[in-house]
Amino acid sequence: MASTIRCRASSIVSSGKLLGRRLPIVGAICVLSFGFTNICTSLSFPLKTGCGQSLSVSPLLRSRLEQSRSILSSTMESASKTVPSIVVYVTVPNKEAGKKLAESIVKERLAACVNRVPGIESVYEWKGEIQTDSEELLIIKTRESLLGALTEHVKANHEYDLPEVIALPITGGNVPYLEWIKNSTRD
Repeated sequence: MASTIRCRASSIVSSGKLLGRRLPIVGAICVLSFGFTNICTSLSFPLKTGCGQSLSVSPLLRSRLEQSRSILSSTMESASKTVPSIVVYVTVPNKEAGKKLAESIVKERLAACVNRVPGIESVYEWKGEIQTDSEELLIIKTRESLLGALTEHVKANHEYDLPEVIALPITGGNVPYLEWIKNSTRD
């Protein structure tokens, strides 16, 4: 089986143009196909395909994979203590509007925390003209599930006809802080 693969890989290599574009893909597929089946066996995964069983995996690679598996396991454990969270950007025209909106968001438990960043300058097109305005940026940390309610709250309490509400996912971080976001916001 391995000699057949080597022969096929050699024919791909000798075909000139394919070498530059396809060889990395072929290599990746071979590593994933043969290496993974052997790794799965050594880590007690239930996957077996047969032909990859005779290939050996270096002890260093095996130890790295076991570490990754351990980290994944602990990440999954900590994820059960948190909820999917987001950071939301909202701009406001001035300090007073920022303070009022930030306080109302936290009071309604729509967010755990709102950072107010003064002194930003926004350049945008509005009604066919380029505008430049000084604004304040609100950085809001909340649950993903509250985005709809937060958006409606901002629209109802904002001075702009079309307020900015942009959400970005939080993909990781300090687990106790992420737990605090969960505990400081409404369900």
